[in-house]
Amino acid sequence: MPSYRTALLAVALLAAAAPTIAQQAQSDVPDATWIFDTYTPGVCSVTGAPHGGCPPGELVRIRVVTIAYGLVRPWHLAFLPGGTDMLVTELPGSLRIIRDGKLDPEPIAGWPDDSLASRSLNSVVLHPDFESNGLLFFSYVKQRDGADTTIALARGHFDGERLTGLEDVFVADAWGTGATAGRAEAGPDGMIYLTVGDRDAGNLTDDPSYRMLAQSLESHVGKVLRLQDDGSAADDNPFVGRADAKPEIYTYGHRNAQGLDWHPETGELWATEIGPLAGDELNRLTPGSNYGWPLVSLGKIYTGNLASEQSWYRPGMEMPVMFWVPAISPSSIMIYDGDQFPLWRGHYFIGALSGQQLQHVAFNQPLQAERRDALLVPLDARVRDVRQGPDGNIYLAVSRDQQAGPGSSRLTPNGSILRIEPAGE
Repeated sequence: MPSYRTALLAVALLAAAAPTIAQQAQSDVPDATWIFDTYTPGVCSVTGAPHGGCPPGELVRIRVVTIAYGLVRPWHLAFLPGGTDMLVTELPGSLRIIRDGKLDPEPIAGWPDDSLASRSLNSVVLHPDFESNGLLFFSYVKQRDGADTTIALARGHFDGERLTGLEDVFVADAWGTGATAGRAEAGPDGMIYLTVGDRDAGNLTDDPSYRMLAQSLESHVGKVLRLQDDGSAADDNPFVGRADAKPEIYTYGHRNAQGLDWHPETGELWATEIGPLAGDELNRLTPGSNYGWPLVSLGKIYTGNLASEQSWYRPGMEMPVMFWVPAISPSSIMIYDGDQFPLWRGHYFIGALSGQQLQHVAFNQPLQAERRDALLVPLDARVRDVRQGPDGNIYLAVSRDQQAGPGSSRLTPNGSILRIEPAGE
């Protein structure tokens, strides 16, 4: 599994290739390219670099290329059939398209739609039969009178130029003002998976009453849901037929599940989850399982107190496969199986927000049960989405989330789409 040689080398390479995003003017950034050296594991070195007289691992040099610049909080990527053209959501509420490697300067018409009362645009997901029906799904934050919000899933038709026929197919019973999550993905089973946060605006208090809804099967709060393409519950969901449970629930006990991906060999569903103050998690999801929040957590509430008095284990609750203390705020996950980086097949790539990095994770490595390396740290960017492209390269949606100026609520459009590709020797 590759990693940085050292932070010093990464900074030196970055300086030789191009200034960091933080030092660039907007007009200079679209052509930015960086080169980094990473290594496969050494026999006795967690980073693959020379250590204690041991030989280094195998060099993997990567090139990071800016594909598009000038986006506002790019949140989710979806590749269109037949190439590397892609749809990109901007969290404040626009749908963009990159054609032939160029960002269309105008958002796609049709979103936002006043009838949906959207406060954001989170995921864009192609219908499993998109090539024949042209349908897209959108997860978003929906607002109602009184200013509270929930997660909703809308569906509409895309003809390559504009959206039409937008309508809600599902609105979560999760009204509140706290963490929303809202990641949607199409599973290999043809179902739509949707994450809903714990909606707890009380993370500033030690009162757990609202976040305890993540443990209730009668609410969509703190859940991963599994839906058919019309927004109804999948017929074989684990709680279908129970009077005391929402039929859409697939797993529960989540705080803020942000990323979903399926292992290309085992078919297992994996999820990243943001904790409060630390306690971020990587989980393997199984139908009907309880992932513990808030009864089990390694994080702290924003008061500084532990989220749970029993932070590691309770009977009947699943423990994370991996956790982060301190926090990195894992936003997304991709399990690689492409041809461009054969040494990385089966490795996990996890976008991080507060960690401002792409985390590279592998299990069952030489003399290591797990390895995790922080990639692209010198770019100082929040990685909101990570995808494997049809070409086998790795694509990222990143931003720095700066305000446009003192007192302004508008965000600077400094978000980028990056491509990671082999750089050769």
